[in-house]
Amino acid sequence: MGGDHAPRMVLSGANIARKRFPDVRFIFFGREDELRPQLDKLKPLAAISTIVHSDQVVSPGDRPKTVVRQGRDSSMGLAIRAVKEGKAVGAVSAGNTGALMGLAYFVLRTLPGIDRPAIASFMPTQRAESVMLDLGANVHCDATNLVDFAVMGNVFARTVLGLQTPSVGLLNVGSEETKGHEALWEAAEILRQAGLPGRFHGFIEGDDIAKGTVDVIVTDGFTGNIALKTAEGTAKLLSEYIRQTFKSSFLARIGYLFARGALRKLRQRTDPRRYNGAMFLGLNGIVVKSHGGTDALGFANAIGVAVDMARHGILEKITADFAGLSRTVPAQTSPEGQAAAL
Repeated sequence: MGGDHAPRMVLSGANIARKRFPDVRFIFFGREDELRPQLDKLKPLAAISTIVHSDQVVSPGDRPKTVVRQGRDSSMGLAIRAVKEGKAVGAVSAGNTGALMGLAYFVLRTLPGIDRPAIASFMPTQRAESVMLDLGANVHCDATNLVDFAVMGNVFARTVLGLQTPSVGLLNVGSEETKGHEALWEAAEILRQAGLPGRFHGFIEGDDIAKGTVDVIVTDGFTGNIALKTAEGTAKLLSEYIRQTFKSSFLARIGYLFARGALRKLRQRTDPRRYNGAMFLGLNGIVVKSHGGTDALGFANAIGVAVDMARHGILEKITADFAGLSRTVPAQTSPEGQAAAL
């Protein structure tokens, strides 16, 4: 029931995903009187789907704390409970992000060794795709949280992106070792000695995100969310600039006719629907958050993220990596010696 164009967008997205993943079945949670008529129009999807009725729906303006206390029988709460009870391998929602994270954390809890879950998503780069986390779940993070995010991102890059030796970077105000704050310095020292598969690159700056300098970008949720929204806004701005440019004169319109094939490829490469589906990594279950304003294709891609996570056994691999993680912190974590203690 979540999303700007639900439930039609959700059902249509599942119908697209059905063709991509013919072995997947679906359980839809929400008001059956709204879902049933639309689902019955999609007969192949209806044949492999079940509806679980719930009158209670989480709205975009609901406070997460209130939803956690009172919304456990909502369509969102029942979907997450289905994951907890093993009735579903993952839950996908385009609804209220804070409520989804709150319910998921309360119902599923975290995997062993993980303090807080993180929101992670794909990021397009000049090289390929990277994964960035956290994107808003944790505004304040200490060194332990950042290390946890690095481990989870490393596992995701290896299992879902298929990178055998992913590189990991900590987003900072500069690449120099003297830049940043103590939590970043401490996390960097731990990651240098952690022995994770791949390579710890060190500190990276904001422009390294699009360059593809590293495969896993680690940051706190406050910084990550701003970086993500800035990137999305910049993409829309450039798209509008291009549209205005080709409408600026008769010759520009003629030029568009010759360039439209290349522009079509550009739109496909930068289409946000391709990267839809933010993962809640660290939970003891698979939960994927779709953008609320996406369409059926974008929601289908979010479903695909959940399917990939399940098929690659990402929960088991994260648990295994944390079991072998060394968290030994050197006595002196500041690059300027005793300055950190002043």
